[in-house]
Amino acid sequence: MYYSSIIVDDEHLIRSSLSNKLRNCDNVIAAGNAANGIKCLEWLEQYYADICITDVRMPHMDGLELIQRINQKYPWMTCIVVSSYDDFSYVRKSMQLNVVDYIMKPVEQSVLREVVEIAVDRLKRSRKDKAASLLIKKISHHTDMLERWVTNLQTMQLEKMYMLVVETLEMLEQWVEDQYYLLNELSVVWLELVLEEIKKDKIELGLEGFSECGLEHHAIPWEQVRFIYRLITVGQLEEGADQIFRVIKGMRNQPSSRTIEQVKVYLQKHFAKKINLQEVADEVAMSRTYLANLFKQETGITIWGYLISIRMQRARDLLLNSSLKSYEIALNVGYENSIHFSKLFKEHYGLTPMEFKKRMHG
Repeated sequence: MYYSSIIVDDEHLIRSSLSNKLRNCDNVIAAGNAANGIKCLEWLEQYYADICITDVRMPHMDGLELIQRINQKYPWMTCIVVSSYDDFSYVRKSMQLNVVDYIMKPVEQSVLREVVEIAVDRLKRSRKDKAASLLIKKISHHTDMLERWVTNLQTMQLEKMYMLVVETLEMLEQWVEDQYYLLNELSVVWLELVLEEIKKDKIELGLEGFSECGLEHHAIPWEQVRFIYRLITVGQLEEGADQIFRVIKGMRNQPSSRTIEQVKVYLQKHFAKKINLQEVADEVAMSRTYLANLFKQETGITIWGYLISIRMQRARDLLLNSSLKSYEIALNVGYENSIHFSKLFKEHYGLTPMEFKKRMHG
């Protein structure tokens, strides 16, 4: 998960230097920059950000007043002060405003990296705590959704998970109201609860790194925030369901897991082409019947079901992130017949391609 930052300093060279240094910091991007506090607030009216890195002394509005304004209007953000002045009154005021740290110019790469890591950790912990509180507050009214997740995973009904994911997204979105930045953490605590209910050992799912939509490449206009976080959450929940299923099956300890992984890699590589079962079987040197039975036994889904899943996920991404028409998307994912493609898409997601696009855009 990437966190978006804005850099505020009245010197262009400082802004440029900090932007370059941020490229070497994990999980944070310099989405924007501004020459003073007023310009920063104008930028924040148009774009979403998680972190503000600001100078103290600037014309028109200084950094301390800017931080006060951010704390009031954008309370989910956290701030870092970068200054040329080792002034105790500035430091004290900054700490009173709950900044992450007060660091001196010229800023060394190692110092910036360390402070940014602290800022990211603060954001993660704060949002995880809020997400957990929401879950505790709301779950008693949504035990049916939890039971559906547990049942589908335990009985290996993976084909039902895709629409369930969309329904879960809509439930979680109601919980967060307009705090869309909480969806990522909320989806993680939801998955942890599902895993706990399945009575498996609690493990780290490693979902924090999931990202889609090029979130790491550009500033996010406010009108796109909801859509982007919804899309990330869908991917997060799908990936989490797959990981939990692998935990249930103990695939990592199965001797046949390498064969199954080979098949998956082959299908992921050639999904847009016409594929027959003999070609897949030849790839792993097995008979068609044995491979088909093994794949179903190990994954809970048929080879063709898995291929359709790959194609539908790719179709979803094209549908939401391109201007291609439905028949063009069908061709891109291996279907010459667009009517057949639309039928499969509806079976998979419970909606036609256009209905899904409309629903995801809200």
